[in-house]
Amino acid sequence: MKIIGSYVSPYVRKVLACLALKGLAYEIDPITAFYGNEEFERLSPLRRIPVLIDGDLALSDSSVICAYLDEAMPGHPLFPADVKDRARARWFEEYADTRLGDVFIWGLFYPKIVQPIIWGEAGDQARIDRTLAEDLPREMNYLEGQLPEEGFLFGSEIGLADIAIATFFRNGAYAGFEPDAERWPRVAAFVEGTLAHACFATFLPFEDVQRSTDPQGRRRALLEAGAPLTAETLGTREAKKGVMRL
Repeated sequence: MKIIGSYVSPYVRKVLACLALKGLAYEIDPITAFYGNEEFERLSPLRRIPVLIDGDLALSDSSVICAYLDEAMPGHPLFPADVKDRARARWFEEYADTRLGDVFIWGLFYPKIVQPIIWGEAGDQARIDRTLAEDLPREMNYLEGQLPEEGFLFGSEIGLADIAIATFFRNGAYAGFEPDAERWPRVAAFVEGTLAHACFATFLPFEDVQRSTDPQGRRRALLEAGAPLTAETLGTREAKKGVMRL
């Protein structure tokens, strides 16, 4: 199996954590976030990462990929056994992908990290302020009433629902947000415990390497030298074409 994606994407991170839980071997084809060529668009018509390639099968939605892994592959189950719990687990994944994705990524991580580093632009400070003052507290309050006092959502074993929620908090931390342990003790304990699990920890060094790169600095140096901005000179395997979804 091959995964196309960026290590710092919460959706890629979710899939990699599930692969680790399953004990599956895979290759990762690292692509710089917000870059992609026509071949990438053929594999991912909505320009989403990650993309999973397994033989002649190509899937480009993290939820679809995780469901496929659980149904097709042996090993650690990603969903709980009880039918009602499975339904709740799907809800938490959808909530995380949709609402937490909007708040953490587009309200915080994108304007604070991606716009300055990738595009060399100032982020929307009004959006950041609203996210910190209104949106994040609302979601923390909701999660505080849903998460367990200890352990994971459906018992002692980690599953997809736990992974789907926790992955966005790592991007939040990169943008300077950590849940207040006094205000939201369940959220803080859950996030710390889940992100410390081995299924996340194994590829954290690769995230650190990717975060240490400076695409904008390389772009600036090339411009100053009069060099062309190509996939090769920018140090990316793919040429920029539109906006790729994290």
